[in-house]
Amino acid sequence: MLRDIAFILPEYIRGIINQLDVTIAQNVEEIRIRVGRPLEVISGGRPHYPQAKGTSYIVRAEDAKYLLNQLSQYSMYAFEEELRRGFITIQGGHRVGLAGKVVLDRGQVKTLRDISSFNIRIARQTIGVAERFISHLYDKRWLNTLFIGPPQSGKTTMLRDVARLISQGMPSRNIAPLKVGIVDERSEIAASMNGVPQLDLGSRVDVLDGCPKAEGMMMLIRSMSPDVIIVDEIGRDEDVVAVQEALHAGVKVMTTAHGFSVEDVEQRPGLRTLMEIGIFERCVELTRTTRAGVVKRIRNQNRKDVVSIP
Repeated sequence: MLRDIAFILPEYIRGIINQLDVTIAQNVEEIRIRVGRPLEVISGGRPHYPQAKGTSYIVRAEDAKYLLNQLSQYSMYAFEEELRRGFITIQGGHRVGLAGKVVLDRGQVKTLRDISSFNIRIARQTIGVAERFISHLYDKRWLNTLFIGPPQSGKTTMLRDVARLISQGMPSRNIAPLKVGIVDERSEIAASMNGVPQLDLGSRVDVLDGCPKAEGMMMLIRSMSPDVIIVDEIGRDEDVVAVQEALHAGVKVMTTAHGFSVEDVEQRPGLRTLMEIGIFERCVELTRTTRAGVVKRIRNQNRKDVVSIP
């Protein structure tokens, strides 16, 4: 995994990363590069500050310039849309988040400049993480499902594996493959590069990369006739309306929301509407541990436990 990102790293930082302890290197989740501050590596949910010559390496402005040039291939104009969104996806599906001076145009983000912080998030697809729960998400048909969890609890990891299983089918369970439409607004589910998914999502999948969720759901229904729509992190009023429209069109929906429990989600006005009318037949609550995709509870549309793990 780390070899995939070597080409964007300044030589000195690359050397430091290559010298990481094997246990840390195997579990790297993020590499944070901040000008004037120590190089930080998040591994197994914990921060590490690798040393160079006996002390933490302090990131230089030259490091940021090199990294930005590698990401943009020395063409900031071609990089304009990524700057506006605040991240870029590179080969292998890894995503680099950006922070710096925000430039506004009529109250909307136009671009970033003076970029001084980079967050390289390592994409790791966990094949099979959802398989043990399929009997709770499928009952003669796929059930509308909401995955709930705090940041880095594995919501997207679980959603991605469910998409793969729906798309390729499960002959051992007599589950036929279906057409899956993915609205990947932040390029996290499919990790597409130049429109092509970099991760294994099965053969019957169509991806709208970088598209706003609500608009994307409607586009897929009109153009690709999906059986199931996969979308990450709903919450806005327009997302809620789009989910309802998809269900009225006979399309199943699998999605995620931030929170620790169903009760947390119900505090958000838009999502409360969906919960009150019982749209989600399954709510899967995940918890943050040293690994992604740990399920603590699965509940039905009546908030009754289907699975509860101490």
